[in-house]
Amino acid sequence: MVQAVINIDENTNRVLNIVKAKFGLRDKSQAINLVVNEYEQSALEPELRPEYKVKLGKIINGKHLSREEFEKEVA
Repeated sequence: MVQAVINIDENTNRVLNIVKAKFGLRDKSQAINLVVNEYEQSALEPELRPEYKVKLGKIINGKHLSREEFEKEVA
């Protein structure tokens, strides 16, 4: 476990207190962990759904044309 001393503004402190109370957490470090985990799931590269992984695999392994081949087929 890593310990850190952080400086937060009053609004952030209020939000952390609300998160702490809403989820019944013991301290603000748990509230920070919860907020960061939620951010990670929503904003940072979320895991792909299994059905999309299958679809993506089919797309990657499918037939692809080079630009020249495509222009020949279209023309």
